[in-house]
Amino acid sequence: MTDVKDDTAHPIDAYVGSRIRLRRVQLGLSQTALGGRIGVSFQAVQKYESGDIRISASRLFETAQALQVAPGYFFDGFAGGKSHVESDIGRGPDQREIMSLIRGYYGIRDPGLQAEILRLIGRLGQRAAEPAPG
Repeated sequence: MTDVKDDTAHPIDAYVGSRIRLRRVQLGLSQTALGGRIGVSFQAVQKYESGDIRISASRLFETAQALQVAPGYFFDGFAGGKSHVESDIGRGPDQREIMSLIRGYYGIRDPGLQAEILRLIGRLGQRAAEPAPG
């Protein structure tokens, strides 16, 4: 059992919240729109996404239906508080750029074009990681 202070979000709650946010953004939904689908205010959605309040099992199930995913989606990649998936996506200094990139990518309806863009980003990322010649 993880020992967590009362004023800090439990790592699982924070991770589940980040997955809710990621999927909401992928679908292009506002916090208000998601809240309307699951019967809560946008402030409650904000608190779920930050992990400030825990989401009940029944509300998580409703959220999964509203976001068109299986409930297990919210736990995919979680491993003891650490994950290979970036759980803080959108919380860093480039939040708007990251969210814009995600929305744009999921707005592309052509699967072939999506695949090409992923390959391009992968190549550019590899090139950026290589040492400069000289």
